[in-house]
Amino acid sequence: MANPQNTLKDDENLQVYPKRVGLDFFPMAYDPYDLTQHPPRSPRVRLGGLVILPRMLDKCRATLVGKNGEYTYNCSLDKNVLDFLGVDAESLKTQVAKGLGDGEILAWMLTNAKTPRLAHEISAFSAYHEQRSPSAVGGRARLSEYQSSTPAGAKREDIASWFDVLDLDDHQSFGGKV
Repeated sequence: MANPQNTLKDDENLQVYPKRVGLDFFPMAYDPYDLTQHPPRSPRVRLGGLVILPRMLDKCRATLVGKNGEYTYNCSLDKNVLDFLGVDAESLKTQVAKGLGDGEILAWMLTNAKTPRLAHEISAFSAYHEQRSPSAVGGRARLSEYQSSTPAGAKREDIASWFDVLDLDDHQSFGGKV
């Protein structure tokens, strides 16, 4: 019987997944700030039209609680957004530490941006970074090396941009098939 008030009073409500092959699937604790258990959001995910920003906030929150794993807040990818808006990484980290949500952080960033941006500038920034691939020989070599470091990455012909490589690496790092 469904619980109309959406509370977990009865044992039947604790089992949120159906029984399959004789096994019970129970809800697992999910910590959105624990990047040792799952990757941050894809760099393609947008907040306020900005790519990279949700991923950067995930890494910042994880860093604040010491669960960033192999992810680095304020890396070169993050600096693209920070430099574009003219926001200081440590100032942003201070705001994130207050427990603000994504929308509140976005509002703070836009209010405190040293370089205020118009909607068409944000759109162009995001489109550029979403399609960005290395143009210099050294960058192409780094992308190829990074891609081939994954078990099936070298076999993939559809990996062309930095975002493609990051998505592939995130997916594979947490057990996904590539």
